[in-house]
Amino acid sequence: MTISPPEQVVLLDDDGRPVGVADKATVHGPTTPLHLAFSCYGFDPAGRLLVTRRARGKRTFPGVLTNTCCGHPAPGEPLEEAVQRRLDDELGLAVTGLRLVLPDFSYRASAGGIEENERCPVFVGTVVGEPRPRPDEVDSYEWWTWDRFLAAADDATSELSPWARLQAPLLDAELRVA
Repeated sequence: MTISPPEQVVLLDDDGRPVGVADKATVHGPTTPLHLAFSCYGFDPAGRLLVTRRARGKRTFPGVLTNTCCGHPAPGEPLEEAVQRRLDDELGLAVTGLRLVLPDFSYRASAGGIEENERCPVFVGTVVGEPRPRPDEVDSYEWWTWDRFLAAADDATSELSPWARLQAPLLDAELRVA
């Protein structure tokens, strides 16, 4: 039996420059160092957004509704490749037309004693196929209109993740310009 090495994240300084790596399992805690992540918003050809509910067993933000996919690039892994890897790994999906829309997005958020502190570039693309979610990553999924997603992001009582709430209006402004 082959044992995989622990997943690592790229640690960043305040200017977003890599300064080291750390095991993902040890990074997320009550105070989390700034590290590199990404968010992806996957749309179907009809323009509906794939919204996922994070698995309830996840350590960070379990059970919340969020954008299609989030993750961390491995040290030295190009962001676009990390997005494609996580879409395939979490949802069994491929993506076309992947593009970086919010390259400098960063946020901090806490829940359940765990803090997120991420430089989190945001991508959009068209997902190919029907999702086949991994139950340890994704509890469920739905296809939403963009307007429904924006309304949820603006509703303080919705179950949407804090990063998606922050990303939605910024992404909307960029998508309307494109």
